[in-house]
Amino acid sequence: MTTNEINADTVLVLAASGKTGRRVTALLGDAARPASRSSATKFDWSDADTWEPALTGTTAVYVVPPDNPALLAEFVPLAVKTGVTRLVLLSMRGAPDDDPFEAAVKESGLEWTILRPTWFMQNFDEDLFAPGVEYGELAVPAGQGIHPFIDVVDIAEVAVAALTQPGHSGQTYELSGPESLSFAEMLARIVEVTGNPILYADVEPDAFAASMRDLGYPAEIADLVTMLLVRIRMGEEAHLSDGVQRVLGREPRTFADYLGSSSFA
Repeated sequence: MTTNEINADTVLVLAASGKTGRRVTALLGDAARPASRSSATKFDWSDADTWEPALTGTTAVYVVPPDNPALLAEFVPLAVKTGVTRLVLLSMRGAPDDDPFEAAVKESGLEWTILRPTWFMQNFDEDLFAPGVEYGELAVPAGQGIHPFIDVVDIAEVAVAALTQPGHSGQTYELSGPESLSFAEMLARIVEVTGNPILYADVEPDAFAASMRDLGYPAEIADLVTMLLVRIRMGEEAHLSDGVQRVLGREPRTFADYLGSSSFA
């Protein structure tokens, strides 16, 4: 197995319309083959017939995993069969060492890199927290706990390095932002930029999980998100990680950097 740089036009980017995927695609430029249910290259975890056409002719894959680890376990051997030599998996902070998603990649026989980022800063204007921020009240079960949210641009830059450069095979990178902040502090900084008041409400975990289910989230996702927020509440997610510095040789972007480039600016 080679550790040379991957050929520049062979990187399959899954979930290419997502928060990390579209930024990985943009950084790779012509090197990327973006794939999703809405891309020119179709890819759908629920439709295995889309997998091989997307993989054919690629040698590296940015893997945003499905909800079901069994699907990834089926996908990886097909990637091997079609000539892929390198996998970079988007995992998450706190994933256990026997995580089935990570195991599927590690046991592939290919060069692999695992990315374990913290919560995304972009959740405040692109995803989970955005409706509450827009409404003017964000209610989550995080108490006054602090957490080093990360800018997804940093994740994308680390991913591209791992996808295209030598020296990252067999590495698990813990990724975080440079400072740990509470939800109240982050919302106050958003208010400074927008001028629009936002209240922070700490809610009970069961009530939050129920509200997610009411919004249409699957029960397992609602429970996972709630558990991760409760870890922040309990003070278990305050520590910083050095993966961005190790890979990129610079400090991670700050929350102020994110705000300056976000839709809040």
